[in-house]
Amino acid sequence: MSRTVNIVVVEDHAALREMTVAALAVAGWQVRGFDSAEALYEARDAQTIDIAVLDLNLPGEDGLALARRLRERQPGIGIVMLTVRDRVEQRIAGYEHGADIYLPKPAASAELVAAVAALARRIVPRTDAPAGCELDLAAGQLRGPERTVTLLESEAVLLRAFALAPEGRLETWQMQELLGEETASLAAIAIRISRLRKKLAAAGAPKEALRAIRGQGYRLFADLRIA
Repeated sequence: MSRTVNIVVVEDHAALREMTVAALAVAGWQVRGFDSAEALYEARDAQTIDIAVLDLNLPGEDGLALARRLRERQPGIGIVMLTVRDRVEQRIAGYEHGADIYLPKPAASAELVAAVAALARRIVPRTDAPAGCELDLAAGQLRGPERTVTLLESEAVLLRAFALAPEGRLETWQMQELLGEETASLAAIAIRISRLRKKLAAAGAPKEALRAIRGQGYRLFADLRIA
């Protein structure tokens, strides 16, 4: 399981900032939004950023200058630029200022999440034990020390979210959104978790790899890496 991935979204358009933060949070990361570079600098823990998602047309210091400053302070940081500036020379300028990925607006939430996941796999050190399980999203399989188990698409989605979530925790509402079942009952979610727990155990994970957090959701207690 990876350590917590800390993401910041710097976007001055309030509604778009909230949508972007929500999309990334549902995917299981720790995300905070800021309306300007200056607001980000004022944050006490601004030095603990793993990935920054930046708009370029910001009030005060613009996104290009912010990207360059972040890159100078943290050479290993991941930077995604999300902007309406989509001409070739503008994209080149973005990469020259430190961008890893340059996405034109409007970007689909699924593409943004995929881009951030790719960066997270590259820049965030893993703490997996060699004997842990591996989630193969493309094949829909969970490979463990005991056997390989076939997963339903919804089970693979949940496991990926647990693997990426801070401390392996997901709240019930997050699971409902991930599954597209916003009205699903607690009992229905519990049934899904029970089935997934059995598949984890069959693959070789601890018997209680998924444990309930009273009044909140569930937490993954197993070494799980994403292929």
